[in-house]
Parts: sequence; structure tokens; C-alpha cells
Amino acid sequence: MPLAIRFDSYGDPDVLRVAEVAPLTAGPGQVRLAVRAAGVNPVDHKILSGAMRGMMPLDLPGGLGSDVAGVVDQVGAGVSAFGVGDEVLGASLTPAYAQSALADPAALVAKPASVPWEVAGTLAGTGITAWEVLGKLRVSAGETLLVHAAAGGVGTFAVQLAVARGVRVIGTAAERNHARLRDLGAEPVTYGAGLADRVRALSPQGVDAVLDASGRGEIPDSIALAGGPERVLSLVAFDAADTGIQLHMGEPGAGRPEALAEILALIEAGRLRVPVAGTYPLSEVSAALEVSRSGHPGGKLVVLPG
Repeated sequence: MPLAIRFDSYGDPDVLRVAEVAPLTAGPGQVRLAVRAAGVNPVDHKILSGAMRGMMPLDLPGGLGSDVAGVVDQVGAGVSAFGVGDEVLGASLTPAYAQSALADPAALVAKPASVPWEVAGTLAGTGITAWEVLGKLRVSAGETLLVHAAAGGVGTFAVQLAVARGVRVIGTAAERNHARLRDLGAEPVTYGAGLADRVRALSPQGVDAVLDASGRGEIPDSIALAGGPERVLSLVAFDAADTGIQLHMGEPGAGRPEALAEILALIEAGRLRVPVAGTYPLSEVSAALEVSRSGHPGGKLVVLPG
């Protein structure tokens, strides 16, 4: 019997348990994966806590995880994109903190041999979100993009994708992360009072667009720096909808193979790096979520079901 993470009630990570579950069967248009890696995302703790139950109600007992990388071990009727033995990555249909998961082939891409499993399992959630919001903000070569929480999960991808497209990036972060941001090609500034002045010291004319992945209250400064709300987008400040900014809520498990293809090409070219801060077996998923909840993991966290 395969093992998977389950929880019987909403709560903190200590409600999680490792359980034997019934084997999955790939239905028509599906593949089954032997999971090698599953990325940990902030939304996982929100789902576990019950904060998402209004928009994502679960039939408990439930599971967690949607970023996945693994080996196809069963193919459903009508599937021709992948075969048994193929190594893939993307988003899963069933919880990915498990030894086995189902996926829609349209949400998967082939895993290059040069990309480690622990990196492959982290790309779908934050990587696709960063790719989508850059599209919504219409950033292009020669423009200046301000990214709040540039050292975070989405921020790290957004910085590198934008730099690869010829965009100048200014990133807000705690001072301990400034060296890492410079290494990724961004110009760092510190959070807090006086932020707008620090940004204008680097870019006196302001910025062309702003991505807010922080939620620390920078929306008024962001609108002023961008000359209006039209090209300010937040992943977290939903209480600022009346300002006219754009809001984006990524859908866990969403498939964007074109986004993953661009990200993988940049990784293979050495132009995008995915720092992995820690790997965890199923028995230590609670610890992984606690680290993720702290907000300062210093890189991606990955579950390796083994």
C-alpha cells in the first residue's frame, strides 16, 4: 500500500500523519506517477489551517501538495503524450505529498536529466505564478520592475525571469538577503519606512510596474512609484482591491507547460537558479510546513517521499 500525508481535521502541522492509502488508478486522460519530489508552498499551510476552505473545501481526510516530479508508472486510456518510465514534472491532480499521485498530462512536461529531482519538484507553483504575473504586468525589455519580497518563493522566480527578458529589477528584501538578490541580477532595497525614497534614489523617474508578493503595506508607495495602479499587481493585498491595482490568486495544480518550458530552458542555460533550503521525508512533513510558515526558509523546501 502506498504511503501519503493525511489530516483528519484542519489545524497546525501537528495534525498531519503518514498513512497507508488505497492504490490510485489512472483514469482516461490521466497518468499515475511514482512521486520523487513534491515542493512545499505557502498555500499548503493555508489549506491545512482551513483558511482556504471557503474557496477550496476538502472532503476530509485530506492531503497536501500540488507541485510534483516523478516517473510515470501507469497511463490511462487516450494518453499519448507520455509513457511508462518517462520522467516528468508539473502539477498533480491528487495530493503530491505521497508516494503516488495522478496528473493530467497537459499539466506536465518532460524532466531534463540535468535537473535534479529536488529542483524539478518545486517549479510548478511559484514558477508558474511568477511567469503569469509578469505577463499580466506586461513587463518588457528596458523597463524597470519593482518586486516586493524579491527573495521569497515567487519573487526569486520573478526576478530571474524578468532579468532574462532584459528588464531592470529593483527588489525589496531584508538586508540579509541583499547579496543573494544582487547575485540574481536585482538591485536590492530594504523594507520599511522611507522605502519610496530608497527606490527613487535608484530610479528617480519611478518604475514601470510593481509586483507585490509581500503584503507589508507597500501598496500606496507602489502606486506612487508606478504613476498609478494599472501596473501594480499583488499576490496578497486583497484588501487593496478598491485602489484599482491588479490582484492575482494562483490556482494550486494549474498547468502551464509553456511557463515550465521557459523556466527549464533558463535553468539548463545557467540563467535561473532554484535554491533548495531543505529536503524532508514524509515522516517530517510537519517540520517542513513549520519552516515554510516562518517565512524565512532561504530557498525552496521539498518533500522526498522515497
